[in-house]
Amino acid sequence: IAAKVDLIVTAGTPAALAAKKATTTVPIIMAAVGDPVGTGLVPSLARPGGNLTGLSSIAPDLEGKRLQLLREIVPGLSHVAMFVNSLNPFHVSSMSQARAAAQAMGIKLQLHDIQKSEDLDDAFAAIRKERPDALLILADRVFLHNRQHIVNFTREQRLPNVNAYKELVEVGGLMSYGPSYEDMHKRAAIYVDKILKGTKPADLPIEQPSKFTFVVNLKAAKELGVTVPSQTLGLADQLIE
Repeated sequence: IAAKVDLIVTAGTPAALAAKKATTTVPIIMAAVGDPVGTGLVPSLARPGGNLTGLSSIAPDLEGKRLQLLREIVPGLSHVAMFVNSLNPFHVSSMSQARAAAQAMGIKLQLHDIQKSEDLDDAFAAIRKERPDALLILADRVFLHNRQHIVNFTREQRLPNVNAYKELVEVGGLMSYGPSYEDMHKRAAIYVDKILKGTKPADLPIEQPSKFTFVVNLKAAKELGVTVPSQTLGLADQLIE
């Protein structure tokens, strides 16, 4: 802001909240944010008002779909560990989704709060003790930055996993399902272009995801000793062999 920038582009809810707190005048484009209304960033997706606009990654029943994918791959799935970050406001709605879906499916959901990298080892120790059937990992920069460390643990424990980010699958995770963050970041450039040409952020509705990506790592499935049904594989946008 001191450098008098023309606009700020953010990725993730914490970054968008920090930028909003810092300025009410510099346009802010959210390339990928969880629940902009629920977290107080904007009053409405259709009419964001103020100096914020962009793209939201929120979609109905995402966590339910991820749990369903785990159930298709893990016979008799009854106990799922879940990595969340209570400092991420978006995870409030994600946890609510996951709890409702787990209850409907008769699945015990064990939450592990990981606010920083150093919290991972305690979560790993708890999982070794609890022995869940699978692991669900939400979208958060802590998990993205520690993806190799997390994936190495799932390999060691032979723990099937579903992730919000495909980057975890690319380094050896089992599968991911969620909005295409790549597509949202590309679309953010359209917002940048419009605002630099004079459009006000308040006049640009916030987009919800229209493209979702399902990625399966077949090598990881073999290492974990799980079989991915052919009908599930048929739905994948990308297979890593």
